[in-house]
Amino acid sequence: MSNKEDELAAGTWSIYTCIIDEAAKLAFEEAMKGFVGVRHVPVAVSFQLKNGMNYKFFCNATPVVLHPNHFASIVCVYKPLNGPANLIHIFPIQT
Repeated sequence: MSNKEDELAAGTWSIYTCIIDEAAKLAFEEAMKGFVGVRHVPVAVSFQLKNGMNYKFFCNATPVVLHPNHFASIVCVYKPLNGPANLIHIFPIQT
């Protein structure tokens, strides 16, 4: 993990960045393990330090069907200080 903790006050969300560090990638993969039906590919991330790390991933989403309608989504993940990352919510972005 970079100096995220030094850059933000607790509870403050970062701006979105397209540079997704290894800790964020691992949290996303861990939280999405076993999720089926729609493939979410993160393209940007925002984070919040709060008794662990909260992430909001801006994703390109593709339903796993023959002729999918692609859409954008926000995938919310919480990674506690100890323990596995948890999928909190997925918000589809309607256009």
